[in-house]
Amino acid sequence: MNRYPLWKYLTVLAALLIGLLYTLPNFFGESPAVQIAGAKTAVKVDNSTLDRVQTLLQEHDIPSTGAYFEQNGPVGTVRVRFDSPDTQLKAKDLIERTLNPNPEDPDYTVALNLLSSSPDWLTAIGARPMYLGLDLRGGVHFLLQVDMHGALTGRYDSLANDVRSSLREARIATGGVERSGQSIVARFDSEEARDAAMSELRRTLPDMTYTASNAGGAYTLVGSLNETAIKQVQDNALRQNIVTLHNRINELGVAEPVIQQQGSDRIVVQLPGVQDVAKAKEILGRTATLEIRMVDDSPTAMAALQSGSVPFGLERYTDTDGRPLLLRRQVILTGENLQDAQPGRDQQTQQPSVNLTLDSKGARIFRDVTRDNIGKRMAILLFENGKGQVVTAPVIRSEIPGGQVQISGSMNAQEAADIALLLRAGSLAAPMSIIEERTIGPSLGADNIEKGFNSTLYGFLAIAVFIIAYYHLMGVFSTLGLMFNVLLLLGVLSMLQATLTLPGIAALALTLGMAIDANVLINERIREELRNGLPPQQAINLGFDRAWGTILDSNLTTLIVGLALLAFGSGPVRGFAVVHTIGILTSMFSSVVGVRALVNLWYGRKRKLQKVSIGQVWNPNKD
Repeated sequence: MNRYPLWKYLTVLAALLIGLLYTLPNFFGESPAVQIAGAKTAVKVDNSTLDRVQTLLQEHDIPSTGAYFEQNGPVGTVRVRFDSPDTQLKAKDLIERTLNPNPEDPDYTVALNLLSSSPDWLTAIGARPMYLGLDLRGGVHFLLQVDMHGALTGRYDSLANDVRSSLREARIATGGVERSGQSIVARFDSEEARDAAMSELRRTLPDMTYTASNAGGAYTLVGSLNETAIKQVQDNALRQNIVTLHNRINELGVAEPVIQQQGSDRIVVQLPGVQDVAKAKEILGRTATLEIRMVDDSPTAMAALQSGSVPFGLERYTDTDGRPLLLRRQVILTGENLQDAQPGRDQQTQQPSVNLTLDSKGARIFRDVTRDNIGKRMAILLFENGKGQVVTAPVIRSEIPGGQVQISGSMNAQEAADIALLLRAGSLAAPMSIIEERTIGPSLGADNIEKGFNSTLYGFLAIAVFIIAYYHLMGVFSTLGLMFNVLLLLGVLSMLQATLTLPGIAALALTLGMAIDANVLINERIREELRNGLPPQQAINLGFDRAWGTILDSNLTTLIVGLALLAFGSGPVRGFAVVHTIGILTSMFSSVVGVRALVNLWYGRKRKLQKVSIGQVWNPNKD
């Protein structure tokens, strides 16, 4: 009756071991570390960078306590731990001198950091500590306002060129096309020309609505984006700015930055561990531009390149592998002509490729250039801080009309995705301004951790004392189940690499109070069955079974609220909701399955059980 099958005991044991393994890294503390990341979006950090750094440290007899490579989307980071701050500083200077021979134009960012001191065997199985949020670690908080008016203005400037190109190709004469505020105004000499232009533009530019006017004897056509197109422009600007900020903030060496949308036109940026506000502002305001130029591979240019000279009209750049190239000064296209860039595959060779979409002006220019330069190479450059680097330099195989450009060559699928991201997020889609900034010192973060830990610990001890005093041995089982619940909750949060904030600690403390509620229901139900005169074994069995419905109902209603906070909340509210929601699920498992496993182990083997240690059982029928 009160015996679990073996597989249930093994399930509880497995959950206990997994929770213990993934919770352990949070108790090892932090050690000094050096973090290596790309200082330019075109510079990749991968496992070869890790091998290079480890070899460098071994050659100079600088011991490290652990090193690993971490891939976060398209951004890679190498982190190396050391046993003391002195060794950390010595290693940083050595790595920086070696990886950045030109300090004025660094390829890598070498930053001081703090990493978990957990053993490498835990890191190897993916057991890493939770990240600490801004309020626990200290750092910088920014609230950025995205200039949606500027994003729309830029879109209308591009549309004005598209209108001119469409009317020119349709051979419709105009008296001028220009942007006027948030609209495009085209003038014509006759009503017939205006009506023909309206029909043509509705076909080629369906995202706009057009209004004809005959005011003052002038035939004008006014076009403006519809509501759907305006929202799409604003959403795209916000998404591209967030992606660009992710790339830029990587240079700061922040382990887990928080970059998220707030409302329809604001972005919250939280940089835990960063205290240099000026450096953070410099990175956030950094500009990047995209250019397309022709490569000069003529014998004269190659001979000049070998001799170290640069002929007139050419400029020397390097590609991502460090190979030098000579490019013509003439800029064929810029990032303003690029509408989209997505990774894909060549339909003929099935090799990874990057598919570009140009606006009408860019498509026309690209068609003419590719027609006249078949067999030559075209370079795509990304400029940051006034320094340019060639992202890719493919050979032109044929004329490319229509504005759909495919770049393919010696790249794998990940490299194609990286290049597409670089081309999409090379620059901000809309200007931004900092409307709020806060700096939280590390001492305040440490104080928050101490207070949060103490409040949770004292709350747990108070619950444990009360529940043991009131329910005796069953109270001990409930307390062990509560410890099991905390272990599971911390383990799951660590597995998810969640960011723990002060509201998250509050949710953890609240979870303890709510988790014991299930054990109170179970214990009181067992008491009720004992008062009804049932044998102890049957009372235990019915107590757990009949309390389950009430436990499920009460936790389900709370879970619904937690999921609502998770879906619609942001910032601290979302951090609270994550811990709260996971805590409800782990508490149900630990209270119903975990505690019952303990009770079954203790009482299930006793066939002639006479009494259950569950405190005083008051019988109202007894005199």
